Amino acid sequence: MPDEASDAQLLAEARAGDRQAVDLLLRRHVDLVHAVCRRLTGNATDAADATQEALIAIVRGLDRFDGRASLRTWIYRVTTNACLDELRRRARRPTTGLTDELVERVQRSDGPDLDTTIVDRLDIDAALQALPPTFRAAVVLRDVAGLDYAEIAEVLDLPIGTVRSRIARGRDRLATLLPGNPSDPPERQRERR
Repeated sequence: MPDEASDAQLLAEARAGDRQAVDLLLRRHVDLVHAVCRRLTGNATDAADATQEALIAIVRGLDRFDGRASLRTWIYRVTTNACLDELRRRARRPTTGLTDELVERVQRSDGPDLDTTIVDRLDIDAALQALPPTFRAAVVLRDVAGLDYAEIAEVLDLPIGTVRSRIARGRDRLATLLPGNPSDPPERQRERR
């Protein structure tokens, strides 16, 4: 099966029982599915679980996909729902505090081998986790997945004005949470270096 097949062709073949088409369709979208899961859940373990759940839900739901939205939009809706389910499950699990401790240790480290992009990613992940899930979902779908406002409205089943508001408010809150923010007091900026 050629990689050049469109999503529509792969969908038709997958619905007809072609496992290779299902595989190719999932491979085509798995990186963005995982990126959305990683940013929504905030850690690699939960992201892996949510990605797996999303991929399973996508495969199980292919026959129910009605085509009212684009396949890509539908995949993001399934993915977002899987992530929100994972966040609800995580809220019921006891936590060890290890993640926060690790983040603090990496942020305090000034060893020569520490890659600043890792610290930047940890800062972004920590800031995203501080956002309410409703803001986080909208920001991640826009800034990580690259969906437009109409697609996000469809994925989240919200009016487009609400989507715009959640993205704007989420980005504003992120700006205050990330290091180097001009509104950070100087001692907090030094503390984060």
